[in-house]
Amino acid sequence: MSPASALTASHGWSRALRVAATIALIVWFGLPFLPLLLWAGADGWSYPAPLPTSWGARGLEEAAAFGAVPGAVSSLLLALCVAVIATPLGALAARALTFGSVPAPRLVGAVLLSPIALPPVVAVLGVNVVLLRAYIPPAPGVVLVLVVLALPYTTFVMRTAYNAYDRGYEDGARLLGADAVQVFLRVQLPLIAPALARAAFLAFLVAWSDYVVTVIVGGGEIVTLPLVVASAASAVGNDSAVAVMSLAAIIPPIVLLLAALSFGRRRPRSGSAPVAAPESERILA
Repeated sequence: MSPASALTASHGWSRALRVAATIALIVWFGLPFLPLLLWAGADGWSYPAPLPTSWGARGLEEAAAFGAVPGAVSSLLLALCVAVIATPLGALAARALTFGSVPAPRLVGAVLLSPIALPPVVAVLGVNVVLLRAYIPPAPGVVLVLVVLALPYTTFVMRTAYNAYDRGYEDGARLLGADAVQVFLRVQLPLIAPALARAAFLAFLVAWSDYVVTVIVGGGEIVTLPLVVASAASAVGNDSAVAVMSLAAIIPPIVLLLAALSFGRRRPRSGSAPVAAPESERILA
């Protein structure tokens, strides 16, 4: 076999392995959702039938009756609020920790990461007592606690981004006459935008999937989709409704994950190689 044939065969095997690994991962992650898909469209499924014995939209009707739509709206608003607050806070903390703008950065970093190490129930119970004595309403209290829980994730993502960040671009922009606002909008923000999208996704996910904080701190005044799903799952005979609501709960995170992964990717124009403009023109244009 010639060297060229060997290289071609090796490339073919490598591509086949990648395709096989991709298919295996899709099956691995998609297989648990197959029972949910079957139950979501099942009006009846009795043992020992391998498939539902009758099909229909009973699951959608029961999910709506349980309050899935208001719960989803509440979850969406809560998750967006947490993402909007926790993402810039994490970016500011990460920049200060990376560039040494705070004393004892290791200690501060450990404090920011401490919510991950604490048991959620214990931490929330202790914080709830403080919130009650401070007369903080349930809705702001839930947002505040979830922001604290999301900060470790947003800070970690943004600190990784700032570790690869070159502040020389900011210095060059200032030398060209850019003020602080121009430096932030035209230099810093475009460079960290992909990391901001990933951090916002993690903060959104923390609030979207939360159950403990909403139950304890919310005190029943905030009814999110996880609470509705748990309420329906605690009773017997609600399998179709639980399946419908469970599938609905995974759609926003998947959509946001795909958007965050694709954010910041630039495709060169077809037929010509991308030509970078001079730095001065791109900063002050």
